[in-house]
Amino acid sequence: MLFSGVIFDFNGTLFWDTKLHNKAWDIFLTRHDLLLSDEDKFLKMHGKNNKDIFCSLFSKSLTEEEIQKYILEKEGLYQELCLQTEMPLAPGAINFLDFLKEKNIPFTIATASGIENLDFYFEHLPLTRWFDYDKVVYNNGKIKGKPDPQIYRMAMSVIGKNPENVIIFEDAIAGLQAAKNADAGKIIVVNSNDDDYRDWIDYQIIKNFDEVNRTQFAY
Repeated sequence: MLFSGVIFDFNGTLFWDTKLHNKAWDIFLTRHDLLLSDEDKFLKMHGKNNKDIFCSLFSKSLTEEEIQKYILEKEGLYQELCLQTEMPLAPGAINFLDFLKEKNIPFTIATASGIENLDFYFEHLPLTRWFDYDKVVYNNGKIKGKPDPQIYRMAMSVIGKNPENVIIFEDAIAGLQAAKNADAGKIIVVNSNDDDYRDWIDYQIIKNFDEVNRTQFAY
C-alpha cells in the first residue's frame, strides 16, 4: 500500500530531547520533594500533556493557575537545558523532510507540547524550512492527551488525509497507542532513547529517518 500523508510527533521523534526533558523533570521533582524513575517517566509522562502529568504527580486536582505555574517552571528549566546543546534534529530527519517537501507529500507535527515550547522550537530550530506554524497541532489546553486519538485525527484533517493514507512517526508508548487508536495506515516507532518497545515489535522501529523506505509514498 502507498501512503500520501505523514504526521510527526515532535519530542523524542523529530527532536531527540528525552534526556533533556528527564533532566528538567528531575530538577523539578527534587524541588517539590517528588521522585520518579526514568522508567516511570517513560510510562507515565512521555507523550502526555502537562495538565494530566501534573495532576498525576501531585495526586490531586489542580487549578488552572497552579497548572500554568508548574508548566512555566518545568518548561523554563527544559528550555535552559536545550540552549546549552546544539539542538540538532533527529538523524536523517533533514533529508527525509526535504524528500517530503520535494515530492509535495503533505505532512505536519502533532505534539503534546504547549505553546510555550512550540514558540521556542520555531525560534531556535529551522522548522519554517518545512513546517507551517499555523498547521502544527499542539496541546492548546483543550485537546485530550495521548493515548486519546484526538490530536492525530486533528492532524489528519489538517493535511487533508484519511487515516489509512497516513504514516505516523512516534516514540512514546502513549503516542503510539494514540496513533493506533486514530487508525493510522502505518505507524513507525522512532527509538531515540533505547526504550522498551517489546509490545511494538511487529512495527518498524528506526533510529534514523534514512531507514524509511521512500518507495512506500504516493507522489
